[in-house]
Amino acid sequence: MNLVGGTSLAKAAEHLRDDEVHVWRLPYTPSEGRAPLLALLGAYLGRDAGSVHLVNGEYGRPGLAEASALDFNWSHSGSLALVALARGMAPGVDVERLRPRPRAWALAQRYFTPAEVAALARLAPGEREAAFLRLWTAKEAVLKALGRGLAFGLHRLDIECEGQVPRLRALEGDDAARWQLHALRAGEDCVATLAWRGEARQVRVWSLAQG
Repeated sequence: MNLVGGTSLAKAAEHLRDDEVHVWRLPYTPSEGRAPLLALLGAYLGRDAGSVHLVNGEYGRPGLAEASALDFNWSHSGSLALVALARGMAPGVDVERLRPRPRAWALAQRYFTPAEVAALARLAPGEREAAFLRLWTAKEAVLKALGRGLAFGLHRLDIECEGQVPRLRALEGDDAARWQLHALRAGEDCVATLAWRGEARQVRVWSLAQG
């Protein structure tokens, strides 16, 4: 893999600071599975991808098998994957392709909070689908940072996404003000959100291409 831009992957990995989150956009094909993820993690750990081993947490969140200050999360949709990496905290990331979703409004009415549904209802139908995905990816990112899955309940966290910057308004059992949410530029046909619990950090985004 080659970095699109002027910095090598190895150099970027070497300079991951404690006040940063690195996010990588990379091609995804189902036949490769986690191979691109393992290669990326290997660069950050300073070892061959073959020596990087993952385990799944109680609710399915993948993590490094060995104790490390480095943590990560990844998400893929269509031919795109996003990987978020940080030291000393657990990031969560989610990406979704923009495509027709006939059941989006019904899903929102069933699983989202009343405030979120009301915000979607104020939008024109043509705007509602992208707004639904902004809410969905933000919720997924928070749940993944928590190490939880959708079974936790989408209604147990409330997110404001009426602007371009998402904000966690409420999270059952936690202080929503302690959370950071960032909308990511994943491409014109994608919606993506990054989330973590803790202090604000600089988010740096790069792209990897096959080759």
